[in-house]
Amino acid sequence: MGDKKHQKKSTNWLDRNMPTREGLGKNKYLKPFRHRFLRSELWRFTRRSVPRGVALGIFAGFIVPIGQIFLAAFLALPARANMPVAALTTFITNPFTFPFWTYVAYNVGGFILRIERLSGEPASSGQDSGRLQWFEWLAEGAGLTAIGFLVMAIVFSALGYVVSSWFWTRWIMRKRRRRSKKHASRR
Repeated sequence: MGDKKHQKKSTNWLDRNMPTREGLGKNKYLKPFRHRFLRSELWRFTRRSVPRGVALGIFAGFIVPIGQIFLAAFLALPARANMPVAALTTFITNPFTFPFWTYVAYNVGGFILRIERLSGEPASSGQDSGRLQWFEWLAEGAGLTAIGFLVMAIVFSALGYVVSSWFWTRWIMRKRRRRSKKHASRR
């Protein structure tokens, strides 16, 4: 009984916080695109649209640190992906997980580019060398992190597509088995 109560609370939270067609239709900033966002195919949960939404949401979550929901929504339009799923999966990167993902992206970028620290002395000396080294370290770190986020966006979105397709197929198969057992028990 406790599980059903917990499940009801979580679905109520999703119902309250999930973007709706009506909510997007009333948004003044989306007015020029309203007819595209309100297409029913973007709001259906199908075996093709849900994995597309997962992949686009993960991709947008890793590529853009701010405003990833809007990117996922705009990418969902031409891909005919499920827009609520795309928006929801962007939360793979959020303020709580972003430091972890940044650390992982930095290490992935370093592994991909195989950049090792130079042990030589900088060309300039004195007080400027400290500042120059700091800027070099900052630029190197930002570049490694950006490459890492790009690689992670591509790999994790592909992985998300495959995994969500697999789960969707299993869920449908389980529903069909239950339905067939129900019909068999009626006979």
